[in-house]
Amino acid sequence: MQKIKPGAKVRVWERIKEGDKERQSSFEGLVLARKHGKESGSTFTVRAVLSEVGVEKIYPIHCPSIAKIDVLSSPKKVHKSKLYYVRGFSNKKIRERIKS
Repeated sequence: MQKIKPGAKVRVWERIKEGDKERQSSFEGLVLARKHGKESGSTFTVRAVLSEVGVEKIYPIHCPSIAKIDVLSSPKKVHKSKLYYVRGFSNKKIRERIKS
């Protein structure tokens, strides 16, 4: 299992079934929280800003619809386990706070 930590930038590839066809879609963003450790019901929250609107998705870690998770960058210094406070910040301010 990869190190999906709060503050990491990840790209999550989801399998989407449309009729009889299946395709993969990616969602790239910042990990805000990781909940319930390594249990079977553990989740992580990813936030991205798309068309000037904040979008958050919550993914179960052990989900068959997730094809793969690419960890693009890992934070150097994060002192909190939940980064919900970055919701009101700009991207530049988030980079300053997380030091990534």
